Amino acid sequence: MGLFTSINIASSGMGAQRLRADVIADNMANATTARTNEGGVFQRSRVVMRPRVQQPYWRSPFLPKMLDNGPGNGVRVTGIKKDNSPPRLVWDPTHPDAILEGEKAGYVEMPNVEIVREMVDLMEANRMYEANAQVVEGYKSMFQRALEIGGK
Repeated sequence: MGLFTSINIASSGMGAQRLRADVIADNMANATTARTNEGGVFQRSRVVMRPRVQQPYWRSPFLPKMLDNGPGNGVRVTGIKKDNSPPRLVWDPTHPDAILEGEKAGYVEMPNVEIVREMVDLMEANRMYEANAQVVEGYKSMFQRALEIGGK
């Protein structure tokens, strides 16, 4: 493991969590957007992340294959996906986007964004960002101490 490998791993997590917080903020900002420029109701977005794995690597012959994804090398964002769960129905017959006919007459399709869920996800993303920042700070102080010891 190189000198800056741990910092690179933690910084990849910081970048991914920052993007996640941005996407969550966008979801919260559009929680009442019934009509988008693309047409239709706003759909909640979520960030999809996968581990970065360095290949090739040594694999223990005693470790079951289903448990071994290789050595960790950080995280990467593979995309931002739309949540395809159905929109919420809100009764508001005076709304300009209210459904006019059928069983759902008088209802408005609202985004599938739950503010409480988004707040919990945002707090989790912030905590993960802070944890990765603490890793970077810890390694920085460890490197500084090593330089002080080596300089004596």
